[in-house]
Amino acid sequence: MQINITFRKMDPEERIKAYVEEKLTKVKKYLNEPIEAHVVLSAEKFRKRAEVNITADGLVINGTENREDIYAAIDLVVDKLERQIKRQKEKAKGRLSAFKMHVLFPTPEEGPRVIRSKSYSIKPMSLEEAIEELNTLKNDFVIFTNAETDEVNVLYRRKDGNYGLIEPE
Repeated sequence: MQINITFRKMDPEERIKAYVEEKLTKVKKYLNEPIEAHVVLSAEKFRKRAEVNITADGLVINGTENREDIYAAIDLVVDKLERQIKRQKEKAKGRLSAFKMHVLFPTPEEGPRVIRSKSYSIKPMSLEEAIEELNTLKNDFVIFTNAETDEVNVLYRRKDGNYGLIEPE
């Protein structure tokens, strides 16, 4: 997890940095790497402000909290971020968000059976974004919801180096 902390109108203290890093590890368990967090801590008269922006798993989560104590503001903003992440993950589960990939091998006495099963999350994206993701992944295919047609598509890498696209009729 990469954490960038910026102090505005207040002295940068190591114990506050350590406190922020400790609290953000609480959020880390809900997200997959790479996780990037930008934290801005500022002081305005009697108020302290904690603003956190987290980017991970294709999600962008933002939270801001104002309190008289900077530690209280950090605690509350982390709780707020945790609730947002849980809500986003539940939304993704509720949708048609996972395909099961099965590898089938027949056995003479039983017939076909499932040897391997893998969950695969589906993200809405354009064809260009799918090609970009396919180039960054080690897989030979990407399953995605086409942002233009709202249909589930499969983009795969062909042996000749080009791409193939499977669309439903």
